[in-house]
Amino acid sequence: MGPEKNGAGRFRAFTSRDLDGLLRRMGLSGEERLGLRAVAAVLPFRTNAYVVDEVIDWSAAPDDPIFRLTFPQVGMLPAPDLKQMAGLIAGEAPAAEVRRAAHEIRMRLNPHPSGQLDANVPVHEGRRLEGLQHKYPETVLVFPRPGQTCHAYCTYCFRWPQFVGEPELRIATDDMASTTAYLRAHPEVTSVLVTGGDPLVMSTEVLRRTVEPLLGIESVQSIRIGTKSLAFWPYRFVTDRDADDLLRLFAQVAESGRNLALMAHFTHPQELHPAVVREAMRRIRDTGAVIRCQGPLVRGINDSAEAWAGLWSETTRLGAVPYYQFVERDTGPQGFFGVPLARGYRIFRDAYAQVTGLARTVRGPVMSAMPGKVSVDGITEVGGEKVFVLHLIQARDPALVNRPFFAAYDEDATWFTDLKPAFGASQFLPGLDAT
Repeated sequence: MGPEKNGAGRFRAFTSRDLDGLLRRMGLSGEERLGLRAVAAVLPFRTNAYVVDEVIDWSAAPDDPIFRLTFPQVGMLPAPDLKQMAGLIAGEAPAAEVRRAAHEIRMRLNPHPSGQLDANVPVHEGRRLEGLQHKYPETVLVFPRPGQTCHAYCTYCFRWPQFVGEPELRIATDDMASTTAYLRAHPEVTSVLVTGGDPLVMSTEVLRRTVEPLLGIESVQSIRIGTKSLAFWPYRFVTDRDADDLLRLFAQVAESGRNLALMAHFTHPQELHPAVVREAMRRIRDTGAVIRCQGPLVRGINDSAEAWAGLWSETTRLGAVPYYQFVERDTGPQGFFGVPLARGYRIFRDAYAQVTGLARTVRGPVMSAMPGKVSVDGITEVGGEKVFVLHLIQARDPALVNRPFFAAYDEDATWFTDLKPAFGASQFLPGLDAT
């Protein structure tokens, strides 16, 4: 049996202030709880009554995948950092001292990988547009300031710097005038991804202020909304006070002739079990929006072919489109959650072999690295050398897209920068190296 229910359809958030009380329900010792509180002092923790009451299987905790997905684990911090933070908390150190220590640890966790704060920020009329990211010619990401939180946080989230209360680490904008001016000046941009955080924590009225201006830009052909709400708060589409207004906004976008894609972040098939998720997906699809499903491969949560085959098969049955299986990014607790590329490829291959052609729209394992989205396509032997076969699905330099290349096989590599060109070459391709 799970913890006491708080009322279906009524949102109630739990934060680090509630963590110790939630962990007491599991019968953890004081020392065990202290370790998890130490992690939550550095990396963000937030969950809600729906996840706690309706998704987590408490009889299987702490090994339940959704528990591991949303609750901190001691291995998420290097042992010396964990010891330091636990000591400060146990010793009731001043809050300012705890914050300073947490900040120092965060700065060692590569908070903004792949050029997010330098190479990806666009410039318009001599001014940097800090709340936008423009990595690929045809796609711009918009981070609305009111959407820089989520209904619950994933423990492995690569956007964790958005949530730790340090403004200098946050990517956000409330300047849609500059955003639309930039898009008009760059008609090569045909797709806009509204992301965060999670834009669907915003009310429909506030979300509309970001979405509607995009409809006035003829070159924008598709609008994507990145969200975890289908997994962490599906009532957003069913019983929230403005759920119907939200669906009307979706229909408005679809009726404008744009493709509206809800980029739904699912990590494990267990997130699809509650009936409200299926109802939410049906209501979204009825507006003309498309649901595309993506998520990373994460050690201890979904690192099995059975989990992925189940996820892709069920989302396909529900009318959604499997899109990406990502590799855990080189930030935050990647050392704890990351899966070696070789093992990740085998998991993907074995899962892919179990699903129908309709589910084989999925691509992976994919690394969102500095040069672009690098797909691990296979492991083979060429000229007597064991190699990874890779290609770029997306690239900063479009000339590199969809050109196969080879990396020397490395059983322990977990990220693109761990790889070396095969056959003693100095580069993977002209203009492409591992930096």
